[in-house]
Amino acid sequence: MHQKAQLMSASEVERTLIRLAHEILEKNNGVEDLALVGIRRRGVPLAERLAKIIQRIEKKPVLLGTLDITLYRDDLSTLGSTPVVQKHELEIPITGKSVVLVDDVLYTGRTTRAAMDALFRAGRPRRLQLCVLIDRGHRELPIEAAFVGRAVQTTENQIIEVKLREVDDAEKVLLMEKQ
Repeated sequence: MHQKAQLMSASEVERTLIRLAHEILEKNNGVEDLALVGIRRRGVPLAERLAKIIQRIEKKPVLLGTLDITLYRDDLSTLGSTPVVQKHELEIPITGKSVVLVDDVLYTGRTTRAAMDALFRAGRPRRLQLCVLIDRGHRELPIEAAFVGRAVQTTENQIIEVKLREVDDAEKVLLMEKQ
């Protein structure tokens, strides 16, 4: 695996999250009945950052939860063909809420589908939207993000690596290529 390009720097990630927070607020008419749910691993710190930005803008807290599915991710692993939901730790009520599911990379759609299954076991949201930092295409399922930080066309032998300071002690988005 070698690095082909750096797609986003730390400052670009921050600016993108600020834009996404504004888009989420605009599409959901503020924080009333809004909940952000981060998919472990890197979706959780992204959701936490979005919640902080939204709170700064609206001067009100936003509900924040986490969803734990296996570390399998379609864009980084060959452990299996389907993400498996381990457990969910939704410490917030989602029934009747506008829920924004947050993840780092949208690829085949399988991780999102597994997360949706877990969410609906926890309650029935009024609306469910997906927010991703990177949409790299190659969907296998009919899943589309309502909020996209950046769309990046990739080939099958490329992967996107999102590095976040909370998880990786680095802050950048890389396009990697298999040799």
